[in-house]
Amino acid sequence: MTVPNNNIRPLDGITVVSLEHAIAAPFCTRQLADLGARVIKVERPGAGDFARGYDERVDGLASHFVWTNRSKESLTLDLKQDDAMQVLDQLLSQADVLVQNLAPGAAARMGLSFEVLHECYPRLIVCDISGYGEGGPYEQKKAYDLLIQSEGGFLSVTGGPGEDEMAKAGCSIADIAAGMYAYTGVLSALMLRDKTGKGSRVDVSMLESLVEWMGYPLYYAYKGATPPPRAGAAHATIYPYGPFPAGDGKTVMLGLQNEREWVAFCEKVLLKPELARDPRFSANFKRSENRAELRAIIVEVFSSLTADEVIARLDAAPIANAHVNDMAGVWEHPQLKARQRWTTVGSPAGELPALLPPGRNASFQPRMDPVPALGEHTERLLGELGYAEGDIQRLRQQGAV
Repeated sequence: MTVPNNNIRPLDGITVVSLEHAIAAPFCTRQLADLGARVIKVERPGAGDFARGYDERVDGLASHFVWTNRSKESLTLDLKQDDAMQVLDQLLSQADVLVQNLAPGAAARMGLSFEVLHECYPRLIVCDISGYGEGGPYEQKKAYDLLIQSEGGFLSVTGGPGEDEMAKAGCSIADIAAGMYAYTGVLSALMLRDKTGKGSRVDVSMLESLVEWMGYPLYYAYKGATPPPRAGAAHATIYPYGPFPAGDGKTVMLGLQNEREWVAFCEKVLLKPELARDPRFSANFKRSENRAELRAIIVEVFSSLTADEVIARLDAAPIANAHVNDMAGVWEHPQLKARQRWTTVGSPAGELPALLPPGRNASFQPRMDPVPALGEHTERLLGELGYAEGDIQRLRQQGAV
């Protein structure tokens, strides 16, 4: 990919101040940083973002933190102290965006509501991320990813069919959903400011973000209709669509979308062309109703084949299919390697691999700067704001930074 020498990024010159922890807000601001924004991450002195302590799996660093915090500057401030709040006010006077996902109501209690900030800094965009949003009976309720998966109905359609077989997503899907809507909300607010000259507020609820992603099961259960059942890794309403064992003990994932593919599957994969006309399986809803019988037939055919042989038949059909990779398989995925999607970023633990952002744009290279140590940029940022060395030492001694 050829990139112009000047490498102008879309958000060059944009400054984001973030009062963030865990996943939703850091995921949002890391993507803003990918596009060139300067992200100043405000953390508590001594402890920092509590996601720093989730684990030590990445050469002593936390996996969640490494994922969501590259390309940021870490500034420690104890916002309970007036001197620290003065530093924050100076930052906000020069910033374009404030992103926060503090506890419900905490930002407003510190004088950081959009209404107050808009009076002081009319061009400042404020993005508030919370579990349930402002107003309503759940406004003050604590919210974590698993709890939103539960409230948003995700658990009701995910997992195995038994009453005790519900399963959470293996990644922080509610946080990711909220982070994505915060990210796009900030981008749209920046575009709006170009038209109006004024900042605006982006209010993102984790619940609403995940419920938007639940649109299919919601409409499937419209007006009290039976919701899609939990079907493990299989599709709840399309069949065959899911995992099937091969004769070598490996698993193949496959999916059919229409009747043309069903005929091809019978003829070229199962080598049973007569099955395409079997009245038990002649339409998707019939195949779904009779999935136990159809699964037995598929498993029997696949039992004499290796996973690679099954995939070869599926590719020849052609029927969509996939390997069931573990994390080691994803690290070594040939498609990611062939497209050169891995790079490295610095960190307090040294160089670490990092996936380049999806949505590659040939006109610029994304920003891929180091994961910061706690408070790494405090002195430099205070210096930029005009604080002398003696003032910085005083702030340190009183624990304000």
